[in-house]
Amino acid sequence: MSDKKIYFVSDAHFGSIAGVPSRENERRLVRWLDQIRSDCEALYLLGDMIDFWYEYKYLVPKGYARFFGKLAELTDAGIPVCWLTGNHDVWLYSYVQEELGVQVLDGPLQISLKGKSFFLDHGDVLGDPSRGTHFLDWMFHNRTTQWLFSHVLPSTWGIWLGLRWSRHSYFKRKKDGCQQYLGEDKEYLIRFAKDYAAAHPDSLPDFFVFGHRHIMLDFQLVCRSRVIILGDWIEQFSYGVFDGSDFSLETFE
Repeated sequence: MSDKKIYFVSDAHFGSIAGVPSRENERRLVRWLDQIRSDCEALYLLGDMIDFWYEYKYLVPKGYARFFGKLAELTDAGIPVCWLTGNHDVWLYSYVQEELGVQVLDGPLQISLKGKSFFLDHGDVLGDPSRGTHFLDWMFHNRTTQWLFSHVLPSTWGIWLGLRWSRHSYFKRKKDGCQQYLGEDKEYLIRFAKDYAAAHPDSLPDFFVFGHRHIMLDFQLVCRSRVIILGDWIEQFSYGVFDGSDFSLETFE
């Protein structure tokens, strides 16, 4: 068995204007990427790596040079990097694919890794019954909305509005206590995994891996599947690693 490992990380929210030390956190992530490079078989970014990203046809938001440069180093070295978009970086189009060699996908992604089956997604919509959540998801993916955002608003206004929305979302989540474990019956992603397991007993993933919730969780379903929530790179500096036999949640000090 190869000694190479698969790594997973999510929710860095680089560029946030919510008082998060974004530049310091970005440097820390780059140090982590340097550390794992020697044994990294593949890297999966499970969304919200950037707090707000909107890619216009002829310009992209400034910043993230260290992070993007390191991703380019990894792909240039032949290490696959896959970025599953979240609700904050949903508008990733061609730039990071063409310039950095990163594969960008709008999840969920079902894939076999080292002989185990994985269900990967950011997790912002799955299992959430809120109409508001599903409306926002529809609006963010709607081509008409995207066209209006690109062509009606000046780019500086659009990016400013996006960052303000992200800041409001961050503080609302903290105020509502959403960044704490809500219990098995209230965690939408656990409920989703249970429903999925009931509906697909013959094709059950070994691991459901999600971001979005900003909590570190390793939950064993009644069946053989485990639900992993990766935490974040804001306060926990956590990541997932799969060595071919086991999945572990770890933190980078």
